[in-house]
Formats: sequence, C-alpha cells, structure tokens
Amino acid sequence: MAVRPILRFPDVGLRTVCRPVEVFDQSLRGLADDLLDTLRAAPGVGITAAHIGVFLRVVVIEFSRGEGVRHYVNPEISFASDETIRHIEGSVSMPGVTDEVVRPKAIRVRYRDLAGAEQEEDAEGFLAVCIQHEIDQLDGVFWIQRLSRLKRERLVKRWEKSRA
Repeated sequence: MAVRPILRFPDVGLRTVCRPVEVFDQSLRGLADDLLDTLRAAPGVGITAAHIGVFLRVVVIEFSRGEGVRHYVNPEISFASDETIRHIEGSVSMPGVTDEVVRPKAIRVRYRDLAGAEQEEDAEGFLAVCIQHEIDQLDGVFWIQRLSRLKRERLVKRWEKSRA
C-alpha cells in the first residue's frame, strides 16, 4: 500500500477516458489499496484510478473510516432520477477550489466488486453525487465541465492564483 502522486488540473490525464478492468487479481486489489491510501492522504471522499494516472475504471469512496470503503469497478449508471440536487463539489486534483454542481438526486449503478462479481446499488443524495462525480472522471469529464462557462473561467482563475 502506498500514497501515489495525484495528477493536478489541467493535466491531460484528467480528460482521458478510462478502459474497463478485465482482470480481477491481486494487482487490482493493490491498486484499490493505493487509491484508498492516496484518498486518505489527500484528503477526500472519492478518488479514481485516473487521478493517479492509471486509466482503468476503478473508483474508491470513503466518507469516514467508520462507514467503510466502497469499491466500484467498471461502474455504469443505469438509472438517474429527473429530480436534481445541488451540491458543493471539488477534486483531489484541484484542492481548495469548490463550486456548486447540479446532478440527479438518485441513481442506480451497476458495477463489479474487486473479486469481479456483478453488483447493483441504488444511491441517493450525497452518495449519488459522489458516484456520478467519479464516473464522470472515468469518462474523461472533469467536474468543472459541469459548470457554466463563466463559473468555470472564474474557478480556473482562482485555482491559478492559489498555485502562484
């Protein structure tokens, strides 16, 4: 287990579409362990393999150590509600910068666990937001692309100032 370097915005890797995982072995479990260590060190609540430059469809979410770790391999949203929710989002790849994003309030996600078994889960509220945010990243959609052009430009300026 290791903390890996996180790609920082505007790294091109953050716009890369990730490949599906085809082999469910110790290497995948090691990647998931590294993602968890990296997430905790960041800190954050969600991370994808793309955030560390590994372009496979792997997501790790942990709200708190007491709630346990969620692993989603090859996740796909099979249902999204028409009702929406506004939530403040950010990224481990753009620390310290956040903004409000609107997403479906409830979803159903199909995925595989680390052993390769097919799973399906309904999620609502904050969990639904997190899963959608991380699946966007797997699809090469960085979260700020969900903002209006004006909001995105302002946010990028704030980010650039914070790094100067």
